[in-house]
Amino acid sequence: MTPAELPGRVVVVGLGVSGLAATRALERRGVEVVGADRKDGNDEDLSLLEGAGLVVKSPGVPGENALVAEARRRGIPVWSEVELGYRLLPAVRLVGITGTKGKTTTTRLLGAMAVAAGRKVQLAGNEHRPISDVADGIDPDTLLICELTSFQLEDVHTLACDIAVLLNLEPDHLDRHGSFDAYRDAKLRIFERAGAAIVPRGSGLPGLEFSAADPLPAAPRIPGEHNRENAAAATAAARALGLDGEAIAEALVSFPGVEHRLEPIAEIGGVRFVNDSKATNVAATLRALAAYAAEPVRLIAGGRGKGQSFAPLTAGVGPNVLAVYAIGEAAGELVEAIGPRAAPAGDLATALTRAVADARPGDVVLLSPACASFDQFDDFVHRGEEFRRLVQNLEA
Repeated sequence: MTPAELPGRVVVVGLGVSGLAATRALERRGVEVVGADRKDGNDEDLSLLEGAGLVVKSPGVPGENALVAEARRRGIPVWSEVELGYRLLPAVRLVGITGTKGKTTTTRLLGAMAVAAGRKVQLAGNEHRPISDVADGIDPDTLLICELTSFQLEDVHTLACDIAVLLNLEPDHLDRHGSFDAYRDAKLRIFERAGAAIVPRGSGLPGLEFSAADPLPAAPRIPGEHNRENAAAATAAARALGLDGEAIAEALVSFPGVEHRLEPIAEIGGVRFVNDSKATNVAATLRALAAYAAEPVRLIAGGRGKGQSFAPLTAGVGPNVLAVYAIGEAAGELVEAIGPRAAPAGDLATALTRAVADARPGDVVLLSPACASFDQFDDFVHRGEEFRRLVQNLEA
């Protein structure tokens, strides 16, 4: 898209990382940008739409935001930052990766495979640089691998991935989307106009299938059945890109994983501490528990619920889970779902103190919250870093 094809005035709603990236990209092209930092919006903001030819919506901004809703009513196009970034890109090969869980791990693992094969790689999207930021200066021969959330995919219109990957689909963000069907529909937009689709075996979706049972050229270094599934998806995408088996194997055995995803923090007195702060829904916590099913676990869980049911934890918390220390707003619901092995512990520091007091050599103290972090922390990274700090204080 050339500057001449852009409207002269654009309203950017939400001025976080994505919104600021969109603002910079537009201003570099001589577009007048009006920023609105209120995620909820109100009637006083509606005057910002006067003369606007486009609204760019950050991922954190819901569709019912007053500005966004009024723009649609007036027929003003609404794009996600991903849509804007895609239109600004030169002709590069694009892989898009989405799913309820595993997006960051799979994105980085596929990137490691491509680097091992000698390819130039740029990661973008959700936990990486916004596409609007990388659109300027990216070489046409660079492979662009984008991690895409349901929030980012809500308002795409021309996005066309050369390869689109869906890792899994489980209830999440129901507080934002309202229903699983709406969440699923947003995720599946990644396949619109895609050149090739890579999908979980048994999903019923058309495309190249993968599963954790697939033979791989090497055993993945990262633990857990869910990470073997992520490795299988990355391997399928790598093969679709034409990467050689030696490069794929090299990345599988060397890739250490991603922070806050089953990340070993320390071993103190024979007790291991594992940071899985990124487990922000029940499905992710069940995967973490499965990875440690053969070991005695003391689970720290809780935070802010996301409209999901905690009922699956009733059966998912196996006999190896010695205790559950429930924290945050959802503590009561967790205790009710899990039963007598669970007890409210208030905050993370209190929960860790109690877990340490109860732990014996060989135990695993696992932070895998099954909840969002926003009741007590800025985000899951803040929560994970606080857990690391508290454990490091134990070491000291």
